Order: sequence, then structure tokens, then C-alpha cells
Amino acid sequence: MLASRKVETKPGVLGLVSGAVIALGLVVFSSVASFAQDESKPVKLVALGDSLTAGYQLPPEDAFPVKLEKALQEKGYNVTVVNAGVSGDTTSGGLSRLDWSVGDDVDGVILELGANDALRGLDPSSTRKNLDTMLERLGTRGIPVLIAGMQAPPNMGSEFGQEFNALYGELAERHGVLFYPFFLDGVAAQPELNLGDGIHPTGEGVSIIVEKILPSVELLIKRTKS
Repeated sequence: MLASRKVETKPGVLGLVSGAVIALGLVVFSSVASFAQDESKPVKLVALGDSLTAGYQLPPEDAFPVKLEKALQEKGYNVTVVNAGVSGDTTSGGLSRLDWSVGDDVDGVILELGANDALRGLDPSSTRKNLDTMLERLGTRGIPVLIAGMQAPPNMGSEFGQEFNALYGELAERHGVLFYPFFLDGVAAQPELNLGDGIHPTGEGVSIIVEKILPSVELLIKRTKS
């Protein structure tokens, strides 16, 4: 009588292919899940500025960072916008508090400074140097920036105005950061959109600022994810 033999079977080509497809599917699924998780990760922005950011003489809910955060969340962004505005601050003041205003958990910065430099007639070269240093430090830390430009008051003279107004775009190009030409676009020199001092926006004025700058902030958020 013949003894029974145990036959060992080896996986066929179809089995190997099926296994590879399953493995590839798991990798793709894992990658998609990881991407979705990254997309839903909260983004923390800091609005570093002066009274225009802080919300001078406005209810807290009318301040620029608060209204900007609300507008972004209404568009589906998982984002917080920290109010790091200090009334009366110059670019020198902003530079001195940069490191503690922008912590290690910050994903992006909206830089709005320089209006008080112009109002006080400070040398534009000093304003340029301060902003340049801030952008350099943030760049070294790998933090994307959107810099908002300012315009000098007409009574400062054409020479001062030309030098001051041009420095924002030049610095943005030099450091490769996003640039919004004029923070008060659509609001400056509009009495109905400013407080009695003619300088600081009303709540309605802030809403217009947010509406106009929103596309640039969306680009900033995209940069934080790249």
C-alpha cells in the first residue's frame, strides 16, 4: 500500500498579484487618510500689528483678527487668528516683541506695522530695517508671512511718501512673502468707515478690510500646509 504524501502548495501568480494589489491599496488608503488628517489640522495665525489690528476703541468682536477668523471659519477653514496688535506700536516695538508674540506653535503671520512710523515721521530707512529683520527671523523659522503695506500721510511730503510706500513691496519680493499692498484699502479717507479721528476704522470698516484681504489670507493658509 502506498503511503500518502503531503503535497505542499505554492501561491500562484494570481495570488501574488492579489496580495500586491491589497498592499498597494492599504498604502494609498493610509496616504489619503494622512492627507485628510493634515488638511483638517487646525491652523494658527498671528496678526502682528498696531491699533489697526488691535481694534482701537471697538468692541472685542469687531477687532480685525476676530472678524477675520469668523470669515475664514464660515468658508470652512479650521483656523484661529490671534490678536497680537498693540495700539501705538511702531515697527521697532513689533521687532522687540516678535519672538514672544509668535510662538513655536504658530503656522503663519499677518504682519501689519508701520502706520505709526509714518505718522511720527520716522526715517523710512529705519522702518525698512525693522521690517526686514522681522521677515528674516520669521523666514529662518520657516513661518509663512503675509505683509500688509501702508501708505504715508500726504502731509509728509512726496519724497517721504515715495520711499515709505515702496518699501513694503520691495521687502516682500526680497523675502518671497505674500504681499497685500494697502491694509486700509477701501476704508482710508472714507469718513463713514472711520472713527472721529479719521484714522481708525469702525466695525463696518473692519468688515471691508477683512473682505478685501481674505483671498490673500487664504493663500497664506495654503502656504502653511505646503
